[in-house]
Amino acid sequence: MTALRPILMLLAVLLPATSARAQDARPAHIDYMLKCSGCHGADGSGSPDRGIPDFRGYVDGFGRTEAGRTYVMHVPGVVNSSLSDARIAAVMNYVVASFGAPATRSSVRPFTAEEVGRLRAVPVPDVVAYRREVAADLTRAGIPVAGYPWP
Repeated sequence: MTALRPILMLLAVLLPATSARAQDARPAHIDYMLKCSGCHGADGSGSPDRGIPDFRGYVDGFGRTEAGRTYVMHVPGVVNSSLSDARIAAVMNYVVASFGAPATRSSVRPFTAEEVGRLRAVPVPDVVAYRREVAADLTRAGIPVAGYPWP
């Protein structure tokens, strides 16, 4: 067993690094499928009857304002994600490009790892209440927002 100790120590150091590199190399749509599609569906349709909004044609609206961008960094799937800030940015950019309204999604500034880290650090004690405020502001600005069944 003593002879195996150096090998085990080397594996303990290398395996997490290998896993992190594999995650960084993984395409954003794979992260979406692994981390988001369970609730939002492979097609972005969500499950409105279960409180999961439809992304299709709406999600880019949140990317158009600072408050909206802050909100999406505090949704349960992002808050509870094991992804790095860079991977979250890549997934958010994939979501906007894939499910945003065709006429407006290209106007959304891409998310960056630095921005994700900054926005995730902003305190949002009640994400449901914050979403209501952001959605009301977007609606007043003429930006469509998906329905949201949470009280």
